[in-house]
Amino acid sequence: MDIKDLLNRADRFAANAGCRITEVDEQHAVAEMTVMAMHLNGGNVCQGGALFTLADLAIAAWMNYNGQLTFGINNSIMFVSSAHEGDVLRAEAVGICDHHKIPAVEVRVTNQDNRLICHVTGMGYRKNVNLLPSPAR
Repeated sequence: MDIKDLLNRADRFAANAGCRITEVDEQHAVAEMTVMAMHLNGGNVCQGGALFTLADLAIAAWMNYNGQLTFGINNSIMFVSSAHEGDVLRAEAVGICDHHKIPAVEVRVTNQDNRLICHVTGMGYRKNVNLLPSPAR
């Protein structure tokens, strides 16, 4: 099982929110989500927590790509424009520092028209634990 399949199955919160990883390699990861009624806030636009969940899934995919368990330790989100019901959102996480203990990443969340919705930066902490289970003997 590769990291994309593992995280798409294991991250139940993101899956229940309609987010899924579509690409992941050593340089970047992409997660996608279609904005549905359940994502809307009182102002009838996509709730910030839904946008953060999408970005966080892309961050997790890139930071855990090498199979070493990595948790987020700091993230910052800047909302640039609103997303609306029916928008197809794409979060692309690009590694800016693949440090062996403290990796850093930038994420751009855009809609189907490539309009920037939000920008996220994140840092993680890599543990000395394998994310993927060891092969059975």
